[in-house]
Amino acid sequence: MPLSTDLFDYQLPPRLIAQTPAGRRDASRLLVVDRTARTLTHATFADLPRFLRPTDTLFRNNAAVLPARLRAQRPTGGAVECFLLRPEPARGENIWWCLLRPGKKLPVGATFAHGTEFTGHILEKNSEGGALIRFETAGNESIIAVANRLGEIPLPPYINRDAAHNSPDTRAADRERYQTVYAARDRQVAVAAPTAGLHFTPELLARLGADGVAMRDITLHVGLGTFKPIETATIEEHPIHRELYEIPASTQSALLSPRGRRVAVGTTSVRTIEDFFRKHSAGTTAPTSAFADEAALYIYPPSTFAGVDALITNFHQPRSTLLCLVAAFLSPGTSDGIAWIREIYAEAIAKEYRFFSYGDAMLIV
Repeated sequence: MPLSTDLFDYQLPPRLIAQTPAGRRDASRLLVVDRTARTLTHATFADLPRFLRPTDTLFRNNAAVLPARLRAQRPTGGAVECFLLRPEPARGENIWWCLLRPGKKLPVGATFAHGTEFTGHILEKNSEGGALIRFETAGNESIIAVANRLGEIPLPPYINRDAAHNSPDTRAADRERYQTVYAARDRQVAVAAPTAGLHFTPELLARLGADGVAMRDITLHVGLGTFKPIETATIEEHPIHRELYEIPASTQSALLSPRGRRVAVGTTSVRTIEDFFRKHSAGTTAPTSAFADEAALYIYPPSTFAGVDALITNFHQPRSTLLCLVAAFLSPGTSDGIAWIREIYAEAIAKEYRFFSYGDAMLIV
């Protein structure tokens, strides 16, 4: 029977939507969910080593967030906001799919510019509201380099950065904190942060390593579709988004021959790992090259999980595919996680946990 989207709705007091990160990354709160004992434990993220084992391996998304929001002007002087989504290298250098505002005033063939820094030429548009843009830059600089100088970090819309909350200090803090400490700066392929990883500090990673916990990296090109709300009556009707990912050979080996629990840091890591397991044919020899593909995997109850044993995640928006994934992980193979996640979120709201990207975390074991 189809699952009503209303099952994944809940009421959140606006004051619990985190507008800024915790003073220290690992000072965020941590709600630990033990699926076997069916217990909840309240802790802080710095306590994470208490709940992990020396044989655990953390699988984390090392994608770096690109300052993807660019400001420009039309030839008439009107303001333009250009949001870089993903490159289209098969069409040539500096050609990207983007979102434009105001899109209706920028038809195919139109241009926009930011002084002498860059000019955007609109080549085509798609049915999803995207525009394919060819960028001309001063000195043939890459548009990524331009974005790193001029772009703004693409914070989610529920984080308020209007004129009253958009000082230079705030913008500088967002550039640092809306990025994991282990982000590979040469992997600027995300337009949204893998937020479960925002709680780690170098010191916490060192403690976990000293305890014997291993770390393995994957790269998922996080797109805006990750946060698109479900607007259909049933969750099955929702068109799931697609995202590119890459898994190094060493990470594949750790997934296929685990020494203990495979702990996914974030729903982006879960999606990558589970898509990999559904497509990979296990062989008799260790992988020798990276595995790259496109994930179009939609995980919701009663899904099962082949490659993830525990999950670190944030608290997600109502009526979201991420909430569906977490509900499935709470009780794989059944729909029991739907009622349980509503109970868990009610407890988190009662205890005034902070929600969403800059909010607190949950560990499910």
